[in-house]
Amino acid sequence: MINKRLLIKNLLAHNSENSFYDKKRQINLGEKEGKAKFLKHICALANSNPNNNSYMVIGVEDADNEIQGVDFFDDSKIQNLVNAYLKNPPLVAYENIPFPHLPHDMVVGLVTIKPNKGTTCSLRKGIWKYPAGSTFFREGSISIASEFSRGIQSDNSEVVGAIEAHSQNNVQLTLDGVFDFMGKHENLSPEYKVFKEYFVVCWSGKKKEINQEVYYSRVDIELINEQVKLFYSELDEVSINISEDLFTILEYVKLGLNDRFKYYPLEEVKILFKDNATYEIKTNMLFEPPQFEKRTLYHIYNSNIALVQKLKQNLQLTPSEEKDLYNVPATYLLCHFNGFSEALDRLEDAKEELKNFDERIYQQYKESLRILRKVKYN
Repeated sequence: MINKRLLIKNLLAHNSENSFYDKKRQINLGEKEGKAKFLKHICALANSNPNNNSYMVIGVEDADNEIQGVDFFDDSKIQNLVNAYLKNPPLVAYENIPFPHLPHDMVVGLVTIKPNKGTTCSLRKGIWKYPAGSTFFREGSISIASEFSRGIQSDNSEVVGAIEAHSQNNVQLTLDGVFDFMGKHENLSPEYKVFKEYFVVCWSGKKKEINQEVYYSRVDIELINEQVKLFYSELDEVSINISEDLFTILEYVKLGLNDRFKYYPLEEVKILFKDNATYEIKTNMLFEPPQFEKRTLYHIYNSNIALVQKLKQNLQLTPSEEKDLYNVPATYLLCHFNGFSEALDRLEDAKEELKNFDERIYQQYKESLRILRKVKYN
């Protein structure tokens, strides 16, 4: 089993960007340009490595390889995005890898691309400035269109195999990972469970009991063997159920209006641990967007616009307006789910003002986008 943190270290230590490895400071899948560039690199890496995995590391400075980290990114539906835009798509996994020196809410993103062997990957449909049918390859550290490329330059399977072999997990790395997790989360009731005498899952969170059911907030869950963060959320409520070979996460999202909020099931994630030292993750989207009276929503929608406008003009907010501002991201999200076509544009336009006003509000903004991404990709 590959320790993904060690794999990233080995990629950074022994290789500049090349035909099987790319690094990015960050990616932006919320805009067409960012989405298009991401798909171009996936296509190029898959085509240039038909016999081996290729990788993209996200959260690293290009000039000096300094690990800066990025926000936790839930990739559960990213394969749907790849399948929608690419013909003969590779298998793509985005994993969140924690590093001890990073803040608890920051990770390094690791994208693993497994090629669809014997086929050439291309754009199924056009996106941004790349027309349908475009094919890309890697030329050194860049991804270029096939008409300007020399195609596959070499078989990288031997060197990639050696890097992966040197990134295998061992007992010391597993124990170090458990102790790191327990120490980092000592105030949030950290626990661990060993599955099939091999896999170690650690989790932590702020517990509360409602009607004899236990729920967690500020949840962090890691698969220690691979150093992969499976789940992270500062705000949402989560229930956890454990059996001999199954770890189940049920995530709820808090939505509502006028101080009347309710928890709605968002997504269920089941991690099944098998006897052959493998595991499988299955996700099931449960979310049904709540519907509200349009008259009430229009009132709140217009109030949001006015609040953000006051922020833009650096005007003083009343205590009541500050309280309402905290709910702006969630109410814009509700408006979107109820057919307000410009709600997401309004939310994006308010990003910098919300970020500068209060970090808690900006956290709500990021959580709203995370929920939207999950629902959209599904």
